[in-house]
Amino acid sequence: MKNADADSSTRQRVASSILEYGPSTAAALAERLDLTAAAIRRHLDVLTEQGQIEAREQRVYGHRGRGRPAKVFALTDAGRQEFYAAYDELAISALDYLREHAGPDAVAAFADARIAETEQRYGRILAQSGPEVTPAEALAAALSDDGYVAASRPAGAGEQLCQHHCPVAHVAERFPELCEAETRAFARLLGVHVQRLATIAHGDGVCTTHIPKATTETATERSHS
Repeated sequence: MKNADADSSTRQRVASSILEYGPSTAAALAERLDLTAAAIRRHLDVLTEQGQIEAREQRVYGHRGRGRPAKVFALTDAGRQEFYAAYDELAISALDYLREHAGPDAVAAFADARIAETEQRYGRILAQSGPEVTPAEALAAALSDDGYVAASRPAGAGEQLCQHHCPVAHVAERFPELCEAETRAFARLLGVHVQRLATIAHGDGVCTTHIPKATTETATERSHS
């Protein structure tokens, strides 16, 4: 019984690490959690059988070296749901407290700070993307790697960036500052003003952002200059 409890606790650590760091290789997980390769493989196999994680080919940005890309393990929607209920309740309580005691501007400042590290990381990805993809496509790929199930498609005079999943939708429903900070980050990453057309947090099926054609061209020049 103790061994079963220990295994369950370790698998929870594995899933938590993937949630925190995003899709990860078995080697990266073993190093972060101080586990042997055999142990991490065993836990990954169980989590895969339970439908909590899935294996996928690691996305490569820029020049691709020889050999097959490493396999990474990502949380499925079912795996994410194990975390969201408790996290959402805690996050909403914390932001309610922040708004009450420090004012709405403090919530907006928190939202900007939260997106800052992600924006820097996405900026590096866009800079490394090849000329065969548009900046919106590169951004969609990066968002998908973080669990947003994103894609870009032509739309009128530009493109639409569609995010089919939002890990913070329940929190953003109460605090739209999170969506607003993300939209501003997209505008900075892509080079010009973008327009958020729909959000999951507001009851829409997909988070949709319109990217004008001028933005795409400008960002392409900036990314590959």
